[in-house]
Amino acid sequence: MRYIVFDIETQNLFQDVGSRDPAALDISVITVYDSGTDKYTTVDISELETIWPIIEAGDALVGYNSNHFDIPILNKYYPGDLTQMKSIDLMASIQDSLGKRLKLDDVASATVNAKKTANGLIAVKWWREGNIADIKKYCEQDVRVTKQVFDYAMEHGKVYVKEGTKKREIPIDTTLWKVREDAPMTHTLMF
Repeated sequence: MRYIVFDIETQNLFQDVGSRDPAALDISVITVYDSGTDKYTTVDISELETIWPIIEAGDALVGYNSNHFDIPILNKYYPGDLTQMKSIDLMASIQDSLGKRLKLDDVASATVNAKKTANGLIAVKWWREGNIADIKKYCEQDVRVTKQVFDYAMEHGKVYVKEGTKKREIPIDTTLWKVREDAPMTHTLMF
């Protein structure tokens, strides 16, 4: 199965748009990792259309809090309907197992000894300063970290979080992650 691991950064915050609807926000940068080519692609909003062929080549989108945040934002730009594509949201899987949401940084540091390099608030600040290069580096690192956690969960059926000085195991049922789903054709590209 071909996975597209992705993350987006935004130009603005909920308080800027007066809404809690993620689709009210605007994309600044997106990074996608394509398991079919083993390549990372990072673009800013002006190059967004270049990632559609990558996404459309995939069988599943993989992200962290992507069902609630990234997909609704990205979908407003996409000419098709990304909600019809198989989605694997690591945060949602962790929440299903543990009963609460966890930060990517907390899971990644305990599971694969990886860290994020910034946060979304800093990325918005960088956008306002015109510092696109740092947003791209940060977004790509987020995708690398998400991919590492995803790969670990796929192989081991679990992830970890630190609780004090100990690690707590969080079982993750990945059986459906490996099942290819037939979705209605929502692609925008000519085949």
